[in-house]
Amino acid sequence: MSDGLYARAKGAGPQAIVLLHGFGGNNMDWNDIQPDLARDGLVLAYDLPGHGRSLDHGAAGNASAMAKALLADLDARGIDKAHVVGFSMGGAVAALMGMRAPDRVASLTLLAPGGFGPQISEPLLIGIAAPATTDALRSGLSAMGAPGFEMPTKNVAVAAAMRAAAGQADKLSEIAARIAKDGQQGEIPRSALAGLKMPVTVVWGTADPVLPYAQSRDLPEQFRLITLPGVGHMLPEEARKAVVQAIRQTMRG
Repeated sequence: MSDGLYARAKGAGPQAIVLLHGFGGNNMDWNDIQPDLARDGLVLAYDLPGHGRSLDHGAAGNASAMAKALLADLDARGIDKAHVVGFSMGGAVAALMGMRAPDRVASLTLLAPGGFGPQISEPLLIGIAAPATTDALRSGLSAMGAPGFEMPTKNVAVAAAMRAAAGQADKLSEIAARIAKDGQQGEIPRSALAGLKMPVTVVWGTADPVLPYAQSRDLPEQFRLITLPGVGHMLPEEARKAVVQAIRQTMRG
């Protein structure tokens, strides 16, 4: 609803749930999760700035600016408070939303969130930004999961269609260079995270090749950590049931 910011809405009711995808994704990354959650209320699956239908939004690549834009969009929709779910880059944005407007965020479910440590795999991000072929894209997305994981064909097709849009591949390459320069990402200080008072759940796979599982150490004591042994980075696809369960438990928390 905000200028240049797109969200796909499903469900209805007084309870609102916000879904934020990771780098290189879009709202359709939640296709197997959003309809399930829509039984619980209004679910908004966003295209983050620089992605999909939000390609031209000016906040692309800046997590703090994205958080501000999302809060403004919720304002425009008349949504005072929402449960926020963020995956990878979207996890960093979700945490920043909670820090910026704690009275607006009912709970946070953070799936292998960005910004929780300095390391990030720059080659893997670059590999999915502007691949030369669909096979290369499939390979790059699969490499972000645990060994042996293969990204489903329907997800690869969605990702390939998005990258076919004019300017999208260039924009993703630009964002990747900005958020993962020399294998380092911006960090959210643990002291700032410790100030979050709403229920917070962090879900992480021990075989994550993008954002190391070690970044789940030393979380604030009020955070709940769900460890998924042998699971890689692509939690919405690799561990859908565990993700949905974690979201619902956190919302009840």
